[in-house]
Amino acid sequence: MPRRKRSARRNEGHAMTITLDWLGCATFRLSVDGLVIWLDTFVDRPESAPSVGLTSEEITEADFALIGHSHWDHLAGADVVALRTGATVIGSHESARVLRERGVPDEQIWTAQGGEHFQLSEHVSVRVYPSLHSCIWSRAARPGTVVTGDYGVFEQERESRLAGRRARRNADADDSGREARQRAASSNSTGGALDYLIDTPEGTVLFQDSMGYWSGIYGGIRADVAVLAAAGRGSVDGEPFQGSVEQFVVRECELLRPRQVVLSHHDNFGGAPDVPDVTDLAPVHEELARILPRVEVLAMGLGEGVTLLACTTAQRGGAAGTRSASRASAPSRAPPRMLASSGQRRCTTMSTATTTSTPATTSKA
Repeated sequence: MPRRKRSARRNEGHAMTITLDWLGCATFRLSVDGLVIWLDTFVDRPESAPSVGLTSEEITEADFALIGHSHWDHLAGADVVALRTGATVIGSHESARVLRERGVPDEQIWTAQGGEHFQLSEHVSVRVYPSLHSCIWSRAARPGTVVTGDYGVFEQERESRLAGRRARRNADADDSGREARQRAASSNSTGGALDYLIDTPEGTVLFQDSMGYWSGIYGGIRADVAVLAAAGRGSVDGEPFQGSVEQFVVRECELLRPRQVVLSHHDNFGGAPDVPDVTDLAPVHEELARILPRVEVLAMGLGEGVTLLACTTAQRGGAAGTRSASRASAPSRAPPRMLASSGQRRCTTMSTATTTSTPATTSKA
């Protein structure tokens, strides 16, 4: 039986506790004092991919799910989460079409194309902005490498290249990868990428799940926390970014002016052979520290989480290999079930070093 939705609580004189847990790719669990908002829902990964310790069938807490676009590595699992928990899913008309075909009731689907403003609870709302997918039809490279060219390519040529890329990907995928894609709620169309600006009494959180943006829109947004994709070839105003991943992320942060940044989409979510479980983002961290030293990068391993928008930040889960400066005690809060507990939480200032991943654990409800 789907559970009744909860409201984020706000007590006078008491700051809300906002936590963010990374479940791989661009999937996060955002909790605002008990209001549980999933940012994408892709957790049902191929067997060849590193585990995040959780499947969509094991998600028992969800009030809302915000879907950035309709590809399998973002929309997959949204139907299961909605039907199991009663959560409302917000996404594009294409995402809505896929979910309806999977049996999700209309009353649990809110469609968006950019420009909408939804109330999620008494004190939490979300604005939706049109966005762009990364240039998956173009050449790309890992952080630390400048990529140029492919400027001004017409859409017909882009689609032709993308079709060839998909054919090669399917041929190279192992059985578990092909099966994961086939059973997922998804579409070959992005459906029109969307960004979400979540407004809370403690500040705003921007969620982006693919490396693309409209400069005019980002120039008008101020995000306290920016959750940004950091993989592939970035798209700016519909054209491939001329530069590196780290230069792209810095450009976004110069527009958004966030206090804190969380990076995503840099793990081997598809289980590709000869690819590290998590891509090294050191070049991105170093460039942000050099150009925008006041921006705090919150680095997480798979299945780890952080506290957002507190006077200090606190990491949950394993933090081995992360340089941090201890401050004061963080508010007491039990870690989410999908995360492995590693002792008492402490308030830390995250460095730009990547943390050691701690596998998440959970049990079926």
